Amino acid sequence: MGPLYPQELLNPEYNLLIGALIGIGFGFLLEASGFTNTRKLAGVFYGYDATVIKVFFTAALTALIGLFFMHYLGWIDITLTFYPKTFWIPTLIGGAIMGLGFVIGGFCPGTSLSAAASGKVDAMAFIVGVMLGIFGFIFTYDTLWESLRKSGNMGKVNIAQWIGIKEGLFIFLFTVIAIATFWIFQKWQDSWKQKMSEEDINDLGI
Repeated sequence: MGPLYPQELLNPEYNLLIGALIGIGFGFLLEASGFTNTRKLAGVFYGYDATVIKVFFTAALTALIGLFFMHYLGWIDITLTFYPKTFWIPTLIGGAIMGLGFVIGGFCPGTSLSAAASGKVDAMAFIVGVMLGIFGFIFTYDTLWESLRKSGNMGKVNIAQWIGIKEGLFIFLFTVIAIATFWIFQKWQDSWKQKMSEEDINDLGI
């Protein structure tokens, strides 16, 4: 579950159980926050709902600040955390495909599973599409995608290292950017609400 040490802090034998409990809690929070509603999820792309941006930035900030201070306090060894090498070309292309699928389908892979678990048929259809894409990629990887997958190799590097600044400064800058983004998207959402009827607002859940 992570590079926590000493060993007594997290017994590896309980990893699967802890992972399952975290997964159940995560799914519950997705449902409770309305993230299984396609209108709310797609709303960030149209400007009438800023919830997704707020949650994603808050999650990233929580992880950044939490890891930074846990490493400083000696609770974790952050050098033991795993992250893969960066291949910037397939990352950009994959991100664009992911975003397009998000707009069209109204889900991301995680929210689609939560929505399907709550009985939403459109989420089940979305998962079928995801699985078709996964297996299509696997079976055509050697002939179509291998060269693209390995292009733009930057090695193991994070954003702070890439732009040449300290991790603490990067976290501070990211926090400022997040707050500014919250404000901008909230203004955008408020402008949409002024143009919409009360029935539309209630229907979209914003």
